Amino acid sequence: MIESIVPSDPDCLFCKIVAGKIPSRLVYQDEELFVFHDIHPWAPVHFLMIPKMHIPSMAHVGSEHAGLLGRMMTLAPKLALQEGCNPYPEGGFRILSNTGAEGRQEVHHLHIHVMGGPRPWLRG
Repeated sequence: MIESIVPSDPDCLFCKIVAGKIPSRLVYQDEELFVFHDIHPWAPVHFLMIPKMHIPSMAHVGSEHAGLLGRMMTLAPKLALQEGCNPYPEGGFRILSNTGAEGRQEVHHLHIHVMGGPRPWLRG
């Protein structure tokens, strides 16, 4: 299956969440990004950052997406603190992006997990 970058995929779980067809616990959104709590959290703080545009995976990004990915990476620390992660260096958070079957990607819409809070966590 070869997927492409499109504004929205009607069969994609995360596109349905962005469109409001499936409820989510919103953390943040703007014109390009949608951030919501994971429904099966692995840590006390666990949210997903996704582009509103349907990009299937990290394997599909190119140099034209550098600004989008940079915004995601610079927004993650602010949102992690806002959602309850303890400050660096004693606290902190983890950023994870699974890509493809061997990378254990389950939803084929680019997403970044941000996880933090006191240990031990369920996974990770």
